[in-house]
Amino acid sequence: MKLIIEKDYQSMSRVAANLLLGKMYSQGRVNLAITAGATPKGMYDILIPEVKGRDYLSNVHFYNFDEIPIRGSKLGVTMQHLTDLFFEPAAVPKENIHELNETNWQEQDQRLAEAGGLDLILMGIGADGHFCGNLPGTTHFGDGTSRVDVDEEMQNLLTEEVGGDKTKVPDFYVTMGPRSVMQARQLVLFANGAKKAAIIKQAFFGPVTETVPSSVMQLHPNLTVILDEEAAAEILPLLD
Repeated sequence: MKLIIEKDYQSMSRVAANLLLGKMYSQGRVNLAITAGATPKGMYDILIPEVKGRDYLSNVHFYNFDEIPIRGSKLGVTMQHLTDLFFEPAAVPKENIHELNETNWQEQDQRLAEAGGLDLILMGIGADGHFCGNLPGTTHFGDGTSRVDVDEEMQNLLTEEVGGDKTKVPDFYVTMGPRSVMQARQLVLFANGAKKAAIIKQAFFGPVTETVPSSVMQLHPNLTVILDEEAAAEILPLLD
């Protein structure tokens, strides 16, 4: 594991952007799976002017690694967020965006294999240790891309994600499972803020266990973890 600790959120975002750009500059087709949410916003703000209008980046293809369908909407939560945060402002060509959704999830692993596999997946981590849509008790380490049923507790959590209208909340979502994620050539996980400090220690300096799904990444041969000082607070004493 390569561990990068930066002073603050802006510095951390710059490192993540530079890492992605470096991968984009590779020759041949480049396949990236990227994350939505609050953590990557600063990174996308840095990336957008570096990507927009750059014809020499036409070799870069983008994938989403999970999706929460919204009833009555063409795009799910993840793709809508990625479109707003990055794809649209960076003018990424539609033919370079490969959507995972509720209709094609069973084909995702084969589709990725035929495209040459993922070169890099950029992910965040939940306070419960989840990554992508792999929450504790939903998937197993050996699972590929999966459909996950949504229980009542999760429906309540997802109501905010779909704009507060519970009638739009799906009864399932889809996600690349741990086995699918671990097949990528490089994993990059980033996190910021004191609220992530405890789970960072548990996930990357504790036992590998399905009760902390992200802990499986300890077994990946090419894992990079990017943190700000607040998120790294509980592991700093272990590094002395």
